[in-house]
Amino acid sequence: MIFGFGIHRKTVKELRKNQGLTAREVAQIAKVDTVDILKVENTKLKDVPEPLRSKITPVLRGDFMDKIPW
Repeated sequence: MIFGFGIHRKTVKELRKNQGLTAREVAQIAKVDTVDILKVENTKLKDVPEPLRSKITPVLRGDFMDKIPW
């Protein structure tokens, strides 16, 4: 990965707060349950299980903002 060098060393909660999102908003954008986000909130992104990590990484990086149609 070329961009986002330190993203995998931060916790999910810290990355979520940096984007200004709640756990519910992250879950809705990534199309997962809110409970799943809350379970992994205090773990580092690199320690999150793979299927969930691949869904929430673009949201926590801010890539979803590119798809807003304005």
